[in-house]
Amino acid sequence: MRFVAAIGIALSLCVGVHGAANAQRAVPESRQELTLSFAPVVKKVAGSVVNVYGSARQQARNPFADDDLFRRFFGDDGGMPRERVQRSLGSGVLVDASGLVVTNHHVIENMTEVKVSLADKREYEAEIVLRDPRTDLAILKLKGGDHFPAVEIGDSDALEVGDLVLAIGNPFGVGQTVTQGIVSALARTQVGVTDYQFFIQTDAAINPGNSGGALVDMQGRLVGINTAIYSRSGGSMGIGFAIPAAMLKVVVASAKSGGKTVRRPWFGASMQAVSPDVAEAMGLDRPTGALVTNVVEKGAAATAGLKRGDLIVAVDGQAIDTPDAFGFRFATKPIGGTVNLTIRRAGKELTLPVKAALAPETRDRDSIKLSGRTPFAGAVVANLSPAVAEELSMDADATGVVVSEVDPRSNAARFGFQKGDIILGVNNQPVESSRDLDRWARERPNFWRVTINRGGQVFTSVFGG
Repeated sequence: MRFVAAIGIALSLCVGVHGAANAQRAVPESRQELTLSFAPVVKKVAGSVVNVYGSARQQARNPFADDDLFRRFFGDDGGMPRERVQRSLGSGVLVDASGLVVTNHHVIENMTEVKVSLADKREYEAEIVLRDPRTDLAILKLKGGDHFPAVEIGDSDALEVGDLVLAIGNPFGVGQTVTQGIVSALARTQVGVTDYQFFIQTDAAINPGNSGGALVDMQGRLVGINTAIYSRSGGSMGIGFAIPAAMLKVVVASAKSGGKTVRRPWFGASMQAVSPDVAEAMGLDRPTGALVTNVVEKGAAATAGLKRGDLIVAVDGQAIDTPDAFGFRFATKPIGGTVNLTIRRAGKELTLPVKAALAPETRDRDSIKLSGRTPFAGAVVANLSPAVAEELSMDADATGVVVSEVDPRSNAARFGFQKGDIILGVNNQPVESSRDLDRWARERPNFWRVTINRGGQVFTSVFGG
């Protein structure tokens, strides 16, 4: 569970489950109306909400195991058990009758074996068919069986603050539990859990174990996947966050098409929030929109005619208040389509059609896992391109050689290398490709002087040889 991050579930229901989707919202006016029950909605949806159990068997290895003297006294295993098991517990939702289950990525992160328990106590082994850490979502496929009770995915954009919601999941591992609340806020962007900050906030009680559970509306349709809570105690404090169904649909569609990763359009521009001073200078009533600070040559934004200093205020008619809101809206558009941006330029409002296309791989990524007795051992490095930068959530114009993965038990991790580090030079030699770095890593100097760009900050570290 994450504490903003802790995790939860929220289900959105309203009185009148069988009413029309566009039924008028109304405050109860009589005692009879106040005694109406959520039970019909729960019965409709509860069978689709599952428990997810993950485990990973890892080889335990003593850091001194390579030392001959140590092994002479303690044996080849270094006096440590050869295997340890890591476990996790969370919730999930059946979104397709074939057995597709959506859950949070952090529930099954690092897991190699996953089991799913249905509400009727049936248990299935599950295959992890897609992991998407950028949205904190993952898709599982149940092994065996069919015609599972899948929930209908609804329209998260139709939610309004004040709508009733229900949270269904497995908090603290006690078994399936339903809690009720309202939508407290929409488009929350300062949560810090995923790359796409655009959450539904609810006061429905959400606790550890609710991660990956369902947020459903009054018609029993899935409108969100609960992902985080704000908590000082580890339990619910009435502030929970769910990933909107609009993003969920993109991830599910990728899994159904057989993809192992999510296909998203690449914009090819950097943006920043509008400060009050900038808003005043631009003649705005309030600081809103996404201000373009850089446009990548030959990217989708540049091809559409976007320029530095343009202010994006809407995407396909939906208002944009922040760069995070733009990132969410653009990422949910289908590949190959056209997205109409409303922008302000020199006091005038313009509409620019932008092609929703994949980020190009302008050079071979040539990924290499470095090895040997060097500070780099255990790091995977690749040549940067727009495609690689997009996958690693880096600036669109980033260039060079990047650390794309670090084994947590490796030299690279112990020496402090991080995913996203750009290696600029080694021992005063420029690193222009992954092959360059592989070549330098094979040498055995007395020390290593490594220049790194980390999040725009350039520094040099010296490591012993």
